[in-house]
Amino acid sequence: MTKLPTVGSREVIQVAIQLGFEFDRQKGSHAVYIRRRDRRRLVVPVHKGRDLKPGTLRGLIEDMGLSVEEFTRFL
Repeated sequence: MTKLPTVGSREVIQVAIQLGFEFDRQKGSHAVYIRRRDRRRLVVPVHKGRDLKPGTLRGLIEDMGLSVEEFTRFL
């Protein structure tokens, strides 16, 4: 099992955009990104200056359809 990197929401959003996700809307601190071709949805909690918890990051990586290794290559 590969160790998760320590990243914030900004880095996750940058990877999502590289994968074709587009900003759809935001409600409070949760930004919603959608990939148009397969309607895959990604909800990213945006808290300035804070890193994402490991479980949250792992879920976001899974929602993007990546493995941890693939995600770290996109960083």
